[in-house]
Amino acid sequence: MGVTSHHLLVDIATWFILGYFVALNAGYLALNFLSLASLNRGRQEKILEELPQVFTGLDPAISVLVPAYNEAAGIAASIRSMLQLSYSDFEIIVINDGSRDETLEVLRREFALAPFPEAVNIRLETQRIRGYYRSTRHANLRVIDKDNGGKADSLNAGINLARHPLFCGVDADSLLERDSLQRVVRPFLRDWRVVATGGTVRVANGCDVQDGFLTRVRLPTNAWALFQVVEYLRAFLFGRLGWSQLNAMLIISGAFGLFKTSVVVAAGGYRPNTIGEDMELVVRMHRTLREQGTDYRVEFVPEPVCWTEAPEDRTTLRNQRIRWQRGLSESLSANWGLMFNRRGGPPGWIAFPFMVAFEWLGPLIEVGGYVFMLLAYLSGLISWNAFAVFLFVAIGLGILLSASGLLLEELAFHMYPRLSDLAMLALLVVAENFGYRQLNTWWRLIGLYRWAAQRESQWGEMKRKGLGTRT
Repeated sequence: MGVTSHHLLVDIATWFILGYFVALNAGYLALNFLSLASLNRGRQEKILEELPQVFTGLDPAISVLVPAYNEAAGIAASIRSMLQLSYSDFEIIVINDGSRDETLEVLRREFALAPFPEAVNIRLETQRIRGYYRSTRHANLRVIDKDNGGKADSLNAGINLARHPLFCGVDADSLLERDSLQRVVRPFLRDWRVVATGGTVRVANGCDVQDGFLTRVRLPTNAWALFQVVEYLRAFLFGRLGWSQLNAMLIISGAFGLFKTSVVVAAGGYRPNTIGEDMELVVRMHRTLREQGTDYRVEFVPEPVCWTEAPEDRTTLRNQRIRWQRGLSESLSANWGLMFNRRGGPPGWIAFPFMVAFEWLGPLIEVGGYVFMLLAYLSGLISWNAFAVFLFVAIGLGILLSASGLLLEELAFHMYPRLSDLAMLALLVVAENFGYRQLNTWWRLIGLYRWAAQRESQWGEMKRKGLGTRT
């Protein structure tokens, strides 16, 4: 009886693990088909983009918020590139978050800043403001100097000073393409219900950058950065694009997102006590707008691109992924009321449960699944056929998903025109499933544990080579 019960438990565990991995990959495959349909519609609309672009005068004004902490080395080049964005009416607000280096001095020197007594509508609480500055060379550039409070607190300070109905949060170390604002704002012009949009974030390592703009797209030579190129393609092109079709996108990258200012203020702004402040805000907006019965949309726009520098060493990448998982945990647990809410709609009934099952608890089940199946096979509890099926489901379908992401990229954007780059990406699609993805899952499990144990999580130092150099 005991032996029979033992084998029954092994069979149940085996079928559960196989079923979980099948459901995980089937879910992402469904998102892939949604993305493909969206990209096909987008290709038809691109015909209009070949015509000369003009400003109608009806484009909503945008406040570009740039939180900066110890960014003295690259802040001037970053702001210069933003000043050259092709958009009819925008302002740039740089928030110096108590930097310990010469960030403020560089801004003061490069842009001829002068103290300016601003009349500010304090809609969100922030750390103490030390002063406001305005550039005497660029009428649309202002700077806030404040005590250190983190990125969320800096964005809240920027929202308080923002004068325009839309604001765009941009990382100080990222680069926007010149037409990014024109593209990311289009859903707001098309549909009055839109409250937030997010653009694509791509890995800039290896690319050529001149005067704050990316001039040539190249693949990085660093192995860690190379794997992240495939990751970003998969996450944005069929992850967020697919969720956007269901109006259930729960994440807009903090590196590049456009929001309706009034809606964010009504939701309470960014929460400074969270690590993943970008996702937490979007999930909270879904929850509050659903509870109010408001008709709204949150959309992903694949064409506007923000280029960012990815970590190139194991320690920095590990710390980043641990933080991301803890941020995901905080975002979901703080807005638990969205899941299966009677007014939850697709965000509450599809996206939130999906995130809980496959992104939040996923690392625990995936790592446990790998360990259990390997030990069960080695101890003779399951056959080679069962173990081979597991490997196919866990690794083979993973390769299929990554390959489909690369296919979507090539069909829609053809961002990497060189045949050698495409060959390298095809190789990475296979190689990342043999070690790299499993390592990432382990790091995510550490992040989940740290959240559960309420351990302090440090941002750590992001080692950068700079976007102006070949990496």
